[in-house]
Amino acid sequence: MVGGVGRDEADLIRALRDDPEALAELFTRHRDRLWRMVDVRLDRRLHGRVDPDDVLQEAYLDASRRIDHFRRDDGPSFFIWLRLIVGQTLVDVHRRHLGAKARAAGREVALHGAGAGDDTSASLAGGLMAQLTPPSRAAMRAEAASRLETALLGMEPIDREVLLLRHFEELSNGEVAEVLGIQVKAASIRYVRAVARLKVVLTQFPEFGDLEK
Repeated sequence: MVGGVGRDEADLIRALRDDPEALAELFTRHRDRLWRMVDVRLDRRLHGRVDPDDVLQEAYLDASRRIDHFRRDDGPSFFIWLRLIVGQTLVDVHRRHLGAKARAAGREVALHGAGAGDDTSASLAGGLMAQLTPPSRAAMRAEAASRLETALLGMEPIDREVLLLRHFEELSNGEVAEVLGIQVKAASIRYVRAVARLKVVLTQFPEFGDLEK
């Protein structure tokens, strides 16, 4: 990439409006993290039908069209801005494939309120089952995921979202705070509390072991 080697993220962000290659490089740097977001939040009914890479390609094109809307000084960080676009793209994908039955996976508690809880529970349950059970126990995993999802609904929606953001999307505590629109200290406290509550939930499923992370 001409002129792109060695540029740090701040330089690339400053060049966004004048250098089309800057967005491509920034998107590549964050691609793995955005892929994890799509993978964990993609409606289970679309697994095998929708490729996360295709969702990211669509999101990249949308980001390129909307780059003038990114505000470096008073808006979200660039990664969080990209993540928001990917989330909106994922909502559109669900609507196209599932129609009236679509869940708005990828919704944020800070943007859409507590109503996002059901979607987060499904994503969290599915992710936990994939992590805590081997593929050879897939049939039992599906049954247990349904029971675990029901149990997770007993947690506060924002605590479920914190778990999903920290444990599966691997966001930093500061990024979680930015996504949810809360203070960094509050995000940390909620994460510690949510992990403790999750361990209590998992005691209902001793056959799957414990949460390691």
